[in-house]
Amino acid sequence: MDTYEIVAQAVGLVAMAFNIISYQGKKQSTVILLQLFGGTLFAVNYLMLGATVGGVLNIIGAVRAIVFLFKDRLKTDRLPWLIGFVASYLVIYVLNFMVFGKEVNARNLIIEILPVIGMVSLTIGYRLKKAGDVRKFGLISSPAWLTYNIIVGSWGATLCEVITLGSILLGMFRYDRAKE
Repeated sequence: MDTYEIVAQAVGLVAMAFNIISYQGKKQSTVILLQLFGGTLFAVNYLMLGATVGGVLNIIGAVRAIVFLFKDRLKTDRLPWLIGFVASYLVIYVLNFMVFGKEVNARNLIIEILPVIGMVSLTIGYRLKKAGDVRKFGLISSPAWLTYNIIVGSWGATLCEVITLGSILLGMFRYDRAKE
């Protein structure tokens, strides 16, 4: 492992810390803000490792986080925001094969849709009012990214998703379960 790859992995570890901690936020804005930092660093991590689609989707994810931090002012509960973000994820998916040079075959079509599923699910969660809703949609997003990361061999991101799943479940236990 050369210095460049070590730096890339270090950036990924810092990104991992932000994402894992995010699910412990009581407020939706705290969850989103911490994920903004994590997503931005993961974009750098993926791009440094040559995983273009993962990097570009995380750049769009950072923009999405900023937009949803100002949800009241920007009226992000309106359908055009959801359609716009979903369309941008799908455009990146298509560009992956048409511009970024990914070979078109059944395996790649399935593998490359996984992070798109992850991005769509969190975008839906961000539109909702409660941190618990973000956690619920995280239970769709995180396994999709986990599977993608295992397949493409991104071990730092894989570890992040394993820990993130635990953090989501802990957050659900702490904040979302019915009070007895």
